[in-house]
Amino acid sequence: MNASASNREFHLDEIRRLEEKRSFYRQPFAEVAIQKQHGKNKLTVAERLDLLFDPDAKRFEVGTFCAEGMYTEHGQIVSGGCRAVVGRVSGRDCLVIANDSMVKGGAWFPMTIKKTLLGQRVAMENHLPVIYLVDSAGIFLPLEADCFADENHAGKVFFNNSRLTAMGIPQIAAVMGPSVAGGAYIPALCDELLMVKGTSGIFLAGPHLVKAAVGEDTDMESLGGSSTHNSLSGMADYEDDNEEECLARIRRLAAQWPERESSATPPGIETARSSEEILDILPPDRRAAYDMKDILDCLIDAGSWEEFKKDYGVTLLTGTARIAGRTVGILANQRLVCKSGRGEMQIGGVLYSDSADKGARFVLNCNQKG
Repeated sequence: MNASASNREFHLDEIRRLEEKRSFYRQPFAEVAIQKQHGKNKLTVAERLDLLFDPDAKRFEVGTFCAEGMYTEHGQIVSGGCRAVVGRVSGRDCLVIANDSMVKGGAWFPMTIKKTLLGQRVAMENHLPVIYLVDSAGIFLPLEADCFADENHAGKVFFNNSRLTAMGIPQIAAVMGPSVAGGAYIPALCDELLMVKGTSGIFLAGPHLVKAAVGEDTDMESLGGSSTHNSLSGMADYEDDNEEECLARIRRLAAQWPERESSATPPGIETARSSEEILDILPPDRRAAYDMKDILDCLIDAGSWEEFKKDYGVTLLTGTARIAGRTVGILANQRLVCKSGRGEMQIGGVLYSDSADKGARFVLNCNQKG
């Protein structure tokens, strides 16, 4: 077996294992747990997403393996207890952030917050409307001290809610279950709020905590159910009989968003080499040398590479190119042993002072070009 065939076999096996793992993370629950969720008149997160997104449209999930191997003393926190997915709803590109109440009641762990912030950043950078499917018990109390400690923790989520609104980016929240504390703030800060009869609740503290704190007996519906917030407080804007109707309404609301103007992006052309060839080029041993330009030939439109500072800082490739017709800036480690302009041998993949300087300058140039 030659080297390229061996490389391909190794990477295909790795891809298969990754896809098996990704498939598990998308629906990690046993049938008995799913039936229990249905018994509460609630859908699983996977079912909600399938009903919300356009059929057959491509989706891109952010942070699938978030919190993997973390918080093991508290059990498995699959995908950080929430899903963040970019896709199309009623023909509009958007980001959906969905709490998973089947993972610790949808409670926020520190990494849940990090993932939510990442999703909001993606939305702001790409001007994507955001849909929140809220079903959360609020902060996971044993780790409360780690959730509010700095500017990039829970408070930043609500700050970003306000920033998104100021940027003119639509936000819709659909409350799919009891949503407590932090889970209650997000809906209130969104443009439109939907609730489901009998299962939705928005309050800072649930009935049991109210009983413990002030001795008053109450129930979820009176405290902050859909009828309370639709007819008394006025917080909610829409009330639906079940989750299917709620998700269908979100699709109708999303259809009212203006379609994004088509850009003047020229059509993309074929890459110089097939992207499949990456599997042949990339060696299994991460320490092995290979020419990064061969990888770029598999990714960028043929003939579009404009290399920046070609003969300086040679262990780092920098340049502009087109991918599917869109202009991008590229920084890539050159994994071959290189000779610097001074005649010094430099180890591939290592950043030297000249390559670091080159990379910094190139990033500044990209920022200047917008």
